[in-house]
Amino acid sequence: MNRSDIAGRPRRRGRCGGVLLAVAGLLASAACSAQGTSDDNDNGTKPRPRTITPVDGCGPTAWTDPSDLAADRAPARCAPNAPAPKPLSEPRALTIATGTLSAEYVAALRVAVDKGEFEKEGLDVTLKVLPTPDALPLLAKGDLDALWAAPEAAVMNGVKGGFDIKWVAGNFSPDPASKSGLWVRAEGDAGRVEMAGRKLGTMIGKGSVIAYPMQRALREHGGGLDRIQYQQLGSADVLTALRNGGVDSAWLLDPVWRTVDGERGYTFLGGQPLGEPLGGLLYGPNLLSDDADAGVAVLRAYIRTVNTYFTGDYKDDPAFVGYLAGLLEQDASVLRSTPSLRMDWEIRDGTTDRLQAAYAAQGVAEGDPLPESRTVDRALYAEAVGHEPD
Repeated sequence: MNRSDIAGRPRRRGRCGGVLLAVAGLLASAACSAQGTSDDNDNGTKPRPRTITPVDGCGPTAWTDPSDLAADRAPARCAPNAPAPKPLSEPRALTIATGTLSAEYVAALRVAVDKGEFEKEGLDVTLKVLPTPDALPLLAKGDLDALWAAPEAAVMNGVKGGFDIKWVAGNFSPDPASKSGLWVRAEGDAGRVEMAGRKLGTMIGKGSVIAYPMQRALREHGGGLDRIQYQQLGSADVLTALRNGGVDSAWLLDPVWRTVDGERGYTFLGGQPLGEPLGGLLYGPNLLSDDADAGVAVLRAYIRTVNTYFTGDYKDDPAFVGYLAGLLEQDASVLRSTPSLRMDWEIRDGTTDRLQAAYAAQGVAEGDPLPESRTVDRALYAEAVGHEPD
């Protein structure tokens, strides 16, 4: 059953009281959530040993070397309907927070709920719309089980403050034909556009994961994250500001970029790196250590959904596009207007290092960068597909 809220639901007792929902409370109360971490190297707690067994339908293609950053890397895949469900001995009620229910990057999560993939694992999953800054302290406290988001600057700063939160699964990388990303008003030769001093319109602002691909694009055009002006705008205002000259560059998402693609006077400078997911599932202590069986079950259901419904160009199937459009409450023609996402549950080596470097360039990172051992945990999705860590 997919319920719309968590009011009145029995929950584990919080690890500490008085966690504030404001961003300031995120850091002020972080230390009280540092108990029971899943990482033996961080503060001495010993994780429960877990047994890895082969999984039918998940062979060598179910895992790729995390160090492979090739743009044409084929994402990991199992056979359809694999890995098979392994129902938990007792049902679990879990809440996963997400910033939206209508974006295509949430599609695998929505389909997993709608098709009963979580139920097959003995999981009663509720999807709750909640902005990441509000969700983080709840995730660290144990009042949320998972967050479908990205390792943004607020996440990194929270972990530095003591939150036991890790990125445990990826979501997608773009199709090579996608032009979701940084666009600039430019006349004449667009081979090089001088970006230093430009005003950038963005609905996300500083501290988002787009800082990393934006930094790469800016460096190729004489700019940098510290050499542009930011103007945060509403989602409906970004394109308008770019068109009327209120800003001279903007980060345009699917399907907005299609409105300027091919139009004279606009140039695409670059988007998310191919083959490298920048978001997905974040776990707190509930699923990292307190109930890792449920943590693996969530990933098993998610991975099975990707393998069954999102292999290759899933938009080639009109019936599935129609189903997906209804689920996401989008127009089917709009959904078809952009290339299929490359759904990908794996996490590449060094992504959080590159993200943190971009946050530092924006001036929103606090303290020294975190090592990957504090930010990423691949063990749970490895277990879900039967991969024995090297």
